[in-house]
Amino acid sequence: MTGRGHRSSPPPDRGAPTTRGPGGIRALLTVRSVAGRVFLVELLIVLVLVAAAVAAMVLQARSSTVSDARRVTRGVAESFAHAPGVAAALDGPDPSATLQPLAEEVRRTTGVDGLLVFSNSFVQLTSPYPDYVGRPYQPPAYVVQKVVPELRAGRTVTFTLEEPGYRAIATAVPVFGPDGSPKGVVSANITVEKVDAVVGSNLPVLLGGAAGAVALGALGTALVARRLLRQTRGLGPADMTRMYEHHDAVLHAVREGVLIVSSDGRLVLANDEAKRLLALPADPEWRPVAELGLDGDTLALLTSSEDPTDRVHPAGDRLLVVNKRPTAPYGGLPSSVVTLRDTTELFELAGRVEVADLRRRLVYDAGLAVGSTLDPARTCEELAAVAVPRFADAAAVDLLEAVTRGEEPDAADGRLRRAAFRGPQAEPDTGPDAAPRQPAVGERVEVSPTSPQARVLADGRALIAPAEPGSDTAAPSGAAHAADAAVLVVPLLVRGVVLGLVEFRRGPGRVPFDAEDLSLAEDLAARAAVAVDNARRYRREHRLAVTLQRSLLPSRLPDQAALEVASHYRPAHSGVGGDWFDVIPLSGFRTALVVGDVVGHGIRAAVAMGRLRTAVRTFSALDLPPDEVLGRLDELVTQLDAEAEDGGITGSTCLYAVYDPVSGVCGLARAGHPGPALVAPGGTVTYPEVAVSPPLGVGGLPVDVTELHLAAGSQLVLFTDGLVESRTRDLDLGLERLRRALTGDGSRGPEEICRAVTGSVLPDRPADDVALLVARTRRLEPDRVAEWEVPMDPSAVSPVRSACARRLEEWGLGETVFTTELILSELITNAIRYGAPPVRVRLLRDRSLVCEVSDGNSTAPHLRWAASTDEGGRGLYLVAQLAHRWGTRHTATGKVIWSEQLLPEGPGPAG
Repeated sequence: MTGRGHRSSPPPDRGAPTTRGPGGIRALLTVRSVAGRVFLVELLIVLVLVAAAVAAMVLQARSSTVSDARRVTRGVAESFAHAPGVAAALDGPDPSATLQPLAEEVRRTTGVDGLLVFSNSFVQLTSPYPDYVGRPYQPPAYVVQKVVPELRAGRTVTFTLEEPGYRAIATAVPVFGPDGSPKGVVSANITVEKVDAVVGSNLPVLLGGAAGAVALGALGTALVARRLLRQTRGLGPADMTRMYEHHDAVLHAVREGVLIVSSDGRLVLANDEAKRLLALPADPEWRPVAELGLDGDTLALLTSSEDPTDRVHPAGDRLLVVNKRPTAPYGGLPSSVVTLRDTTELFELAGRVEVADLRRRLVYDAGLAVGSTLDPARTCEELAAVAVPRFADAAAVDLLEAVTRGEEPDAADGRLRRAAFRGPQAEPDTGPDAAPRQPAVGERVEVSPTSPQARVLADGRALIAPAEPGSDTAAPSGAAHAADAAVLVVPLLVRGVVLGLVEFRRGPGRVPFDAEDLSLAEDLAARAAVAVDNARRYRREHRLAVTLQRSLLPSRLPDQAALEVASHYRPAHSGVGGDWFDVIPLSGFRTALVVGDVVGHGIRAAVAMGRLRTAVRTFSALDLPPDEVLGRLDELVTQLDAEAEDGGITGSTCLYAVYDPVSGVCGLARAGHPGPALVAPGGTVTYPEVAVSPPLGVGGLPVDVTELHLAAGSQLVLFTDGLVESRTRDLDLGLERLRRALTGDGSRGPEEICRAVTGSVLPDRPADDVALLVARTRRLEPDRVAEWEVPMDPSAVSPVRSACARRLEEWGLGETVFTTELILSELITNAIRYGAPPVRVRLLRDRSLVCEVSDGNSTAPHLRWAASTDEGGRGLYLVAQLAHRWGTRHTATGKVIWSEQLLPEGPGPAG
């Protein structure tokens, strides 16, 4: 852009408006131009101001005249009322004859319009009009209401009197006799017309002054508008706005620097490009060019009188093409316009852009490729693959041995292990100067104390060094020896801790590494280091979580007679979950089977799983039925979530089953957990309907129990949802695959079924952990169960005790008869004395001997210390000492007190 672009008016031959002659006057009176609008607005403002001033002066004059009239009437009325002889004249026989001449003389002297005297009965005693003398006066209502009371109170009242055809400013003064009695009233008034006449006499002067002010204001406004019209050339506001915005946009959008320098050496204007090219300060306008910090040649060029055309001028590290032209021939102030165009070497710029683009693509590809898994070795391989051959001819990644094990890194240890290598392998050399064999991936890397690798490990800073014989990275193909290559060693650094090293090598024929390559290598290594550290931390936490969870799961299943049990647990590949299982022996050879799934993954889920498993064992020790166990477990989960600060376990699931080998009944209850699979003795598979309740922690609904009658040899399969469901597999499909794995001829045991299920149903890398529990049922033979009903009579204890002794003899347990009789005597006696009918006794024989006494009372006995003087209270203590263990379990009709005695030699599994 040149100086011509700043001309603010078209050439004269285009008919531009001027300010000379009638055309100038018409331009001032039109609203299309800025000058016309300014003139009319200013003229309107002058008129408004003058009108306001005249109105204020008129109001002030009227207010002053009214005030004078009130003062005059008050003075005249008070003077006349208090004059000597007035009160006496009012008491005389003819007050009017005395007062009328006096009143008229005072009226003419003072200039008031009326001086009236009234008697107490409002008879008019004096008046400017003689005909009204002696007539009674009827005052207006507001005078009677407001003025008369004031007069009677002895106060002077000034007011505006308004009657039809008459308005006046009046003052009324009461007249009192020597004894203080009222004699009459004196009133002086001046008409409003007289007041207005006084104001009107001053109005011509006010209007004349206003007209002069308007004329003077209009003249000044016309002069200002005329000058503005000349400067704006008659353009309207929209035209001027468009012209300014267009010129400003072009000035700052043009990719050439534009400067305007005044004749006195000041910078009038500089666009953004000029400020950038010459590194000008933020606000250079109207400052001397010599104070802008320009070099001497540039300063001389801008301030000289010569006008160069397309002159190449060096300015710092730039080459500028300069053009300079004066603006005087085109109007405006004397100045020069200078244009600058940057012509720095385009080839160098293109080369840098290409290199920057290659590096940007390399960093972008590294961000996509490096760290795609949580495997440190895989991450190192991805880094080497990204770098070779785009950045280097060979790349080797070595990690500290502690990092490869998932432990905290220790750079002081210095032991490295090759994690990845990419590039050509050096040919084996058996000569005397041969370098040592390069370590393969997975082997240990020996680092010399004086090598660049040792320095990088010590100070954690990358460096560029020539390769030496025996370097840890093989030379690329074509290199006579490793010494012909350049090496860039970069630490894998995270939070100031070194995890390992990355070595990049370039062979002959490639540009050696420079500072920009060093920065790029550090960026690549930093991305890889974060991924390696994340993988290391994940591996460590995963190992800790797996160890914790396995320690919280049963290390071995208890040996019991009711069930043959096998189990399998597999943690998730991506993280340990909260799946768990348990097998809990109960009284009466019953067994509880539990499978659960805690919400979440990681150590928190493993700890929550351990707490729930402990709680279930505690509730099972109380011999609670399945529905009560899950109900209390639901309350526990709600309480734990209320105490938790972050993340609860509401939504966890559980299935609790109790199998009784005597009746063959299995009672099941589940809270949001998948139902079991049942394998019949013949090998057919079904999914029995088991009532389901909401997951743990939801609460609010009862838990139902489903009872299944299982034949001997049936196999109950309990599992978590990770076995049959995943993000990529539908639940129905998973259940069908499980059915096929379980189906057989019935000859397989629980261990074989576990292996078949895990081999055919479980994926190699499960997304969720899986718990599997398989239990094959056994039945207690009828000849191993003995039961009697006891009458509610203490004398019935002896016959029952004898019958039990005979049965023990039949079972070949004669050595336990004495102990069993003592236990049964105490339990039966307590049931008869404190319990309720019916009372029953049952003996169960398997690997141990179980004695059970039941009654219809739900009150449970408690073990206590009996005092030396107590006659009773030692029965349960005796039972506890004689039995291996004892306890109480509640039933729907009462309770059962049981004891278990170990046998010298177990008879083997039942059934």
